Amino acid sequence: MTGIGPVEPVNSPDPDESYEVIGADGPRRTDRLARRWAALSPRTRRAAAAAALVTLGAAGALLLTPDDPEPPETLDLSAWPANVTRWDYLGPAERPNSVATRGSFQFRVSVLRGPDVTMRVTGAAFDGLRTQTTPRPEFTVPGGTSRRITVEISVSDCSELPLDAGFHYLDVTLRNTHAIQRHSFIFGGAFSRDLSDLLHAACDPIPPGPGPRPTGSAGSQNAD
Repeated sequence: MTGIGPVEPVNSPDPDESYEVIGADGPRRTDRLARRWAALSPRTRRAAAAAALVTLGAAGALLLTPDDPEPPETLDLSAWPANVTRWDYLGPAERPNSVATRGSFQFRVSVLRGPDVTMRVTGAAFDGLRTQTTPRPEFTVPGGTSRRITVEISVSDCSELPLDAGFHYLDVTLRNTHAIQRHSFIFGGAFSRDLSDLLHAACDPIPPGPGPRPTGSAGSQNAD
């Protein structure tokens, strides 16, 4: 039967007549549980209540436990090679002379922490300079250690070189297990002065000085 409205008797409204009841069923489950609970002894009720609390606590702990795995560990950028590598200038390995177009410079290279770092010097501050490390162009520094290296810089073109630049840098490729990076290590002070000495020696030779001035005039004679 479907429809909306109050329940009406099927036959006559006589109280002795039978009625059709819509939605009636047997005793509700909650009513049966209440009657059973009332029939239990007080001691049994307390034991059942304690057991129910324990069960609810365990269920709550399961609900609070995340099903998803923990997020992956954030990548540690501090271990990338450019962030753990340090270059310190130690001085020239040899002084340029008046005809030099090449100089050697010593550095201490340190890897502060993390895995080994493999490096290659790929350039200097300006296009007219060529660089390489000796005796090998590529070298490795273990993590937590330092190593002395020699960088050889040669002058190939003087046309674009500023002879007295205040800062010079080396372009270096660095590689470890985290990444491969290209980085510029900038140097001032002693390295810039020493490199400027090389540039002046190669690109700004001292011009020859004038000859001695003649005494007297051409064609003059002394009369007796």
